[in-house]
Amino acid sequence: MTHTHGEDPACEAAHGRTPAEGTGRTLVAVFASPVAGCLLRFGTELGFRPILLEPDPERHLPGFTAVNELGDYLDATADVVLTDHHREEIGPILRDLLKSPARWIGIMGSPRHTGPHVRALADLGVPAEEIARVHRPIGLNIGSQTPPEIAVATLAGLIADRNARPGGFTF
Repeated sequence: MTHTHGEDPACEAAHGRTPAEGTGRTLVAVFASPVAGCLLRFGTELGFRPILLEPDPERHLPGFTAVNELGDYLDATADVVLTDHHREEIGPILRDLLKSPARWIGIMGSPRHTGPHVRALADLGVPAEEIARVHRPIGLNIGSQTPPEIAVATLAGLIADRNARPGGFTF
């Protein structure tokens, strides 16, 4: 049986004729960065509730109000992405995030070398099994290099995970 455009929900969605539905998921971008801006903008379009966590009150991201502390938004619906692996705060922030019920936690970085978060967390006494909960690399392996590409790869991986699809994060 052939469906008309009006009968196929996927077609209606592709043409923008169905309302965007929330996913019930929260996307937390940690640190105001170009990647965080793309993640939050694109994530909003994909139905995520966007949160910018920026511990430095002097740093801003146009279009988003930052929260400066961990809060009740870090529930079992939260997917957390640290968008800068050079910040001094990564150890304490990740340590505290790992104590939260956040569903998924990842940090940007190249898979070619050990991330600085591993040492930072070990120095804070975080057990290896907890450190292993931090995903790195964070997106699908599509060769992304620019902030928008990194955001797309990351969100694609989160969507695949959310939908129990094999896209995953395996490199």
